[in-house]
Amino acid sequence: MVRLYRSLLILYPAEFRDEYGRELCLALVDRCRAQRSRVGVLMVWIHAALGVLAEAPWEQYHVMLQDIRHALRVMWKDASITAAAIAILALGIGATTAVFSLVNGILVRPLPYPDPDRLVAVAEFHTGSTEFGNSVAFPNYQDIRARTRLLQDIGLYSESEATIRGEGNAEQVPTAYVTDGVFSVLGVKPILGTFVSREQDVPNGPPVVVIGQDLWQRRYGGDRGMIGKTLDIRNLRRTVIGVMPSSFRFPERAEIWIPLQFSVKDSTRTDHWLRGIARLRPNVSVQESSDELQSLMQKINEENPTTSYGNAAHAISFRTYIAGDYRLAVITLLCAVGFLLLIACANITNLLLAKASVRTREIALRAALGASRTRLVRQLITESFLLGLIGAVAGILLSVAGVRLLLALIPIDLPMWMTFSTDWRVLGFALTVSLLTSLIFGVAPAFGASRVDLTGALKEGGRAGTASRGRHFLRNGLVVAEVALSLILLAGAGLMVRSFLALRTQSLGFNVERVLTLDFGMPKRYPLGPKTRALLEQIRHELASLPGVSLIAFASGAPLESSWGRSLTVEGAPLLPLKDAPMINHTVVTPGYFRTLDIPIVEGRDFTDSDWDHRFVTIVDQSLAKRYWPNESAIGKRVRFGPPEDNEPWHTVIGVAGDVLNQQLDRVGRWNIYIPASERYPVSNIILRTAQDPATLANAVRARISSIDRDIAVSEILSLSQIVDRSAWRERFVSVLFGVFSVLALVLAAVGLYGVLAYTVSLRTHEIGIRMALGASAREVQGMVLRQGLALALVGLVSGTLAALALTRLLATQLYHVSPADPGTFLTVVAVLLSVSAIAALIPARRATQVEPVVALREE
Repeated sequence: MVRLYRSLLILYPAEFRDEYGRELCLALVDRCRAQRSRVGVLMVWIHAALGVLAEAPWEQYHVMLQDIRHALRVMWKDASITAAAIAILALGIGATTAVFSLVNGILVRPLPYPDPDRLVAVAEFHTGSTEFGNSVAFPNYQDIRARTRLLQDIGLYSESEATIRGEGNAEQVPTAYVTDGVFSVLGVKPILGTFVSREQDVPNGPPVVVIGQDLWQRRYGGDRGMIGKTLDIRNLRRTVIGVMPSSFRFPERAEIWIPLQFSVKDSTRTDHWLRGIARLRPNVSVQESSDELQSLMQKINEENPTTSYGNAAHAISFRTYIAGDYRLAVITLLCAVGFLLLIACANITNLLLAKASVRTREIALRAALGASRTRLVRQLITESFLLGLIGAVAGILLSVAGVRLLLALIPIDLPMWMTFSTDWRVLGFALTVSLLTSLIFGVAPAFGASRVDLTGALKEGGRAGTASRGRHFLRNGLVVAEVALSLILLAGAGLMVRSFLALRTQSLGFNVERVLTLDFGMPKRYPLGPKTRALLEQIRHELASLPGVSLIAFASGAPLESSWGRSLTVEGAPLLPLKDAPMINHTVVTPGYFRTLDIPIVEGRDFTDSDWDHRFVTIVDQSLAKRYWPNESAIGKRVRFGPPEDNEPWHTVIGVAGDVLNQQLDRVGRWNIYIPASERYPVSNIILRTAQDPATLANAVRARISSIDRDIAVSEILSLSQIVDRSAWRERFVSVLFGVFSVLALVLAAVGLYGVLAYTVSLRTHEIGIRMALGASAREVQGMVLRQGLALALVGLVSGTLAALALTRLLATQLYHVSPADPGTFLTVVAVLLSVSAIAALIPARRATQVEPVVALREE
């Protein structure tokens, strides 16, 4: 870099304008690019630009300053139009920049790891499936790691929660279970100590832990002697070997990293719950690594025909993988806000066209005094660029507040890699958008205004507001485009809102009103057995005494958040291979669970306290019962869980419960099977039904549990309604933004239609005066203007409907039980736009009827 910059210093400014200087400049740029130095490339071009500017004649600067001063005077003179244009532009650029901040944080900004482009996600998937899997079996990982040539290293991880005890109240902390390869793959160094090594990540290895800087500061006061201390984590004393920086929260929000310490004997090739991440070797593409993984998995399957699923494996960019469902949502929002920006540009173009028509005599006078058309166009474009620059500054400030507002609409803690600060990419995007919009709304008025008829414009009595037919056509076309774009946005918003309502109003199978849920973790001194049972009874008794608590139950997880999937074998049904066996949602509950959540028992009985000791009983849901025993009672039938080789005991069906949605709202849930809590199957979630707002009881619940034993860790306390809302937050987020954009577009379209008609009425004042003097009634004049406005609106509605029918098909994968061509939505949108257009046209139409014929005839 130093040598490159020294070579720049020997170049004289003028040399950049001759052939030798240009060749040398390009050669330096190539050298910088070869060294992957973006700063070097930027330095070369800046030096070249400064050299050219240094040789530019002073007259050019003088003319430029004249243009800027004149533009500022014109903008100040028409302060109302300038303010309106800046407000519209700031709104468009601000909204677009705010949405781009989301795109930047999710899809563009590099991940906070060295060489993030070489990180890939590794997963297995069923052969023939087109979906990327999200897990790797541990034995397959071991084989892949030993045989790969294209991957520098590979690691497995899983995120959960762990309880820390000692030095204060027990606390549940986001935790990642990792193999040693994860740290070498990510390449992040600890601020203290070291991370998990291969020697430590072995079966029965040393109990070590790596903690995060935030936890280190929050709970241990940033003790510099932390390395070597032992912590009580998940009822096991673990030695701290490292402290990771606060920016490291891999995979999403973890503050503790515990070595997996698995062996091949601890897991099977059919057990998929660990996710894979790998780093490519230099100059290896993602596709090459994916092909290698596919080849390796094929060999692994051939070597293990009886224990393998027969899965395939592949790799994709880790950025693409973690973006997941967010990608489509933010790209959709960016397209939507792009339509809004185009509508804003159309509005400003109409404003500038009207302003240019008023300035016809001024421009003609300047042309008559010797100003060339190029000079006039440059002056008018300078005004547009100044307007765009001011709008960009206001838009950037608006976008900062907009991003904060958008983040406030997100009810979950976002992953650590999602950061939405206003960096150079966002600023560059905003400035680029402002330049493009300045060209879009500035070029047409500039060239149109510079083309003037000197004789007609300068003759005494010539009307300043006279405009050409081409200019009228352009204004009308812009209004039609605004209406059409508004219809597209409104149709998209209507479909997204209907989809969200369908998602939220679907039957969940349980009652979410006035229900509080929380996870808890018990210390080691409560082993599974009588002590655990006694503790649960004590917790039940304490919480039942709280005012407003009516029902209490325990479970292995809250609805929509407990998704413990297991394969199912039904006695008497054909035995299927594991990959074809049905997967069920497996929930451990205590007596009273179904009453607390208002889940009906449609056949048989609920669990009782005696089922703690007789644990091999189960309750199934209606769908499962109808599938396997359609014409007979399910009571007394038997099922068992897991693959046959697990040799799980048979469970007898004692009841059939109503169907319950157990996964995300937009996904098809599994069948549900419930088993009673016992020594074999523990619980970790408390569910309370209250007679009041459950949020008011959160602190009291936490205090009561802490009074029983401060070592019982309680995680975030949520109402069931909050859990349901969090499950559908992405759909609500997109629907809200679509709705806001469409309302703004509707307002801008109405303003644009009103502005064109109002301006047309002002131009036709003389004509309207003649019509009224010849006997035309006020109703006829009003109808004439109203018909003109509705004609423009109808053309926009027709063209917008055709475009929307084509474009809304792109939303099909984001809609839930709603057709992209839903007739109800389109009819509603057309009716709304037509009504708003009629109101926007009616105001100037009524104003036209107030023209005094005598005054109008004197204008000429």
